[in-house]
Parts: sequence; C-alpha cells; structure tokens
Amino acid sequence: MADILTRAGCFIAIILLGMVLRRVGFFKQEDFYVLSKIVVKITLTAAIVKSFVGRELEPSMIILTLIGFGFGVLLIVLGVVMNLHKAPSDQAFAALNQSGCNISNFVLPFTQSFLGPVGVMAVALFDVGNAFICLGGSYSIAAMIQDRSGGISPKKLFVSFGKSVPLMTYIIMTVLSALKIQLPNPVVEFTGIIANANAFMAMLMIGVGFRLSGSREQLGDIVRIIGVRYAAGFALALLGWYLLPFPLEYRQALVMCTLAPIASTAPAFTAELKGDFGLSSAVNSISILISIVLITENLKYQSLSTPLFRSKRL
Repeated sequence: MADILTRAGCFIAIILLGMVLRRVGFFKQEDFYVLSKIVVKITLTAAIVKSFVGRELEPSMIILTLIGFGFGVLLIVLGVVMNLHKAPSDQAFAALNQSGCNISNFVLPFTQSFLGPVGVMAVALFDVGNAFICLGGSYSIAAMIQDRSGGISPKKLFVSFGKSVPLMTYIIMTVLSALKIQLPNPVVEFTGIIANANAFMAMLMIGVGFRLSGSREQLGDIVRIIGVRYAAGFALALLGWYLLPFPLEYRQALVMCTLAPIASTAPAFTAELKGDFGLSSAVNSISILISIVLITENLKYQSLSTPLFRSKRL
C-alpha cells in the first residue's frame, strides 16, 4: 500500500511543480503547446513502443480490446449528446475531454506492481482499443464536430487517424506483435530511455496548463464531465466484474482501467483545436485525484482479499 500512495503522491507533486513553475514565470502560457507536442509526438510514442516489448497478444482475450474501444466510443457519444444544446465547440470539448483512459502513465505502473504479468497483459489488451480513442479517435471526431463544414465521414476520420503519430505507432506495434516480430535491441534501448520521461512530461504539462477561472459555468462543466465519466466507468466495471468469464486478474485489471483518469493527451489535443486547454488541464488533474482515491481503495480491498466488487466466483 505504501508503494501505491508513494506513486500517487509523485503524480500530484509533479502536477503541482508545473503549476508553481508557471506561476513564478519559469513557464509561459505558450510553453504548454511546446510541452504538449513533446508529449504527444515523442515521449508518448516511445512509451507505446516500450509497452509492446516482450509481449505477445492473446487472440482469445481480444474482447478486452473491444471493451476498451467501446468504452471510449460510449463516452464520446455521451459527451456530444449531453451538449447538443450548446455550440459545436462545446460538444467537441466534451467529446475529447470525457473520453480516453490514462492507461500507460497511470494504470500500468499500478498493475505491474500489484497484479503481475497476467494483469499487465489484460491492461495492455484494453489499452489497444483505448488507444484508438485517446491517441487520435476522439481528437478526429472532435475536430469534425467543431468544423461542421463537411460533417463526419469515414474518409475524413481515416485521414485524421493517419496524422496521429501515437495512434499509427500503436497500430504498427500491434501488427508487429501479432506477427511476433521483435524490434532491434538498439531501437528498444533508445525508445526505452525516452519512454521513461513520458510520465513526468505528461504530468508536468498538465500542471503548466492547469487554470481555473472559478466561474459557475466552468465549475458546472467540470462536474458534468467528471460525473458522466465516472458513472459510466463504474457501470462498466460492475458489468465486467460480474458477467465476463475471465480469470480474476483480468477482471481486476478491467476495473482499474474503467476507473482510470482521463487520457493525459486530452489537454494537448485540446490545445491543437484552439480550445480551453486550461479547463481541460483542470478536468484532467481532478480526474487524476479521483482515480487515485478509487484505485488505491480498490487495491487496498484486494490486498485484504475483499475486492471492491465482490463475487462468489472468487
């Protein structure tokens, strides 16, 4: 439990460091765009490559990939539907900042420490589907919602997917993993060094971008996005825990994934759409705090052999 709290505290401390450095003038507002490009196009891409090293996908568990993808699609739809009375830019913001799970930077370290190799594989499978949402899917749909000139079309969606460096990296690594093709050791070593900086850079970026105006409208947006996000997460966690015919470790991993914070790429993609990245960073930071509490409590119960979601199958 001490390891869980220590890592959670480190995440919060790095976000606070970013906020402090911005306030004292070390970072300026425009620096957020630079940090976001470094995270999305360099460190996150390297982290994706590293996450596939030495792992083979299990075709029989592909349903977890579909769940990760379906969960993201559901959140995008909910974000748009709940904001139909608002401007397209607000619908795009909700679709982008309500969907996607922070798996690589947040859930995976916990899984590696407490659920072992089986849990790690389950999380990786979920993240394959989740990646299509948080690494390009939600951004592509949000961009088309915001630009209502031509509507949403499969052609535009695939073109937008092709522009996402992390998403294309995920697709390439998935294909290589399925074909059991390993990258050369120098490439693995190089990407591993860069990947080690991803968690720090992502949390620092969120701290630098964090801004709250304190207005009633902004607080209402935060409550609505966070509320819908975790309500859907809890619902999927319960369904997966009781209905899926998977081993205990897979169901434990699924619960952790559905309770994960919003993808750390959301503020960066919001900035690319010229949206309110300050609000996006605030939503992201709050979701991290909530997920820390939920996941640490879940792991605490599991360590006592009384999981958060009990079942006779245990």
